[in-house]
Amino acid sequence: MKLQDFKSLSVSIKDRVATVTLERPDMLNAVGREMHTELKHIFRVIADDPDSDVVVLTGAGRAFCAGGDLEWLQSMIDNPAEFNGIIEEAKGIVFSMLELPKPMICRMNGDAIGLGATLALGCDIIVAVDTARFGDPHVRVGLVAGDGAAAILPHVVGYMRAKELLLTGDMLTADEARQMGLINHVVPAAELDAKVAALSNKLARGATQAIRYTKIAVNMGLRKFAQERMDVLMAYEALSNRSADHAEAVAAFREKRKPQFTGR
Repeated sequence: MKLQDFKSLSVSIKDRVATVTLERPDMLNAVGREMHTELKHIFRVIADDPDSDVVVLTGAGRAFCAGGDLEWLQSMIDNPAEFNGIIEEAKGIVFSMLELPKPMICRMNGDAIGLGATLALGCDIIVAVDTARFGDPHVRVGLVAGDGAAAILPHVVGYMRAKELLLTGDMLTADEARQMGLINHVVPAAELDAKVAALSNKLARGATQAIRYTKIAVNMGLRKFAQERMDVLMAYEALSNRSADHAEAVAAFREKRKPQFTGR
């Protein structure tokens, strides 16, 4: 794919900084089938782009990414075999982010939930607006957190904190996430662009090879950690996709009520 081929993502390049934007603002940038496939490819394509040295990942509108699109989740409940087709895509998203040699800043302009949290964690620096929330509530919709956060969180915040976040599905405020070491900077909305620009321009003016090789070296442990876990995590998520609890959670979300889980 080429940069102009993407439909649910947009890419703009200025002063050696490539900005990748999730373009579903009316859906809070929830990831559907098309965006999921494009996310598998975008970071490989941007890695080879000769006009950029730094990447900024952000969302259009008032959210960074609200996780999985409800209609897409329902389609995989109705046809579980469809889920099998996204396993390699999910792995490709995580691995391509961790292998991207260019430094990547997450401009977290709003909530980063579920897969949105994974996308944020795949970046090297996170700058969040102070009203944003961060979390992976997979278990709250009856799913295993298989698409990346469970493979990255323990490495970042330790097993005990990671397990509490993943087993409860609780959300963190941006400042709570910063105190936990998940977010680098929390700023008011009016200061978000200036902070991201200052960091991206500083990296773009830096010694490109030294910065790239440092990122590659630092990420080696995280890449190995994720690669050892993603197959099992995605297999368990596929299994939980077939559960009655997941179907009930999606139905409850549609009907704007609390789910009644039965453990099945």
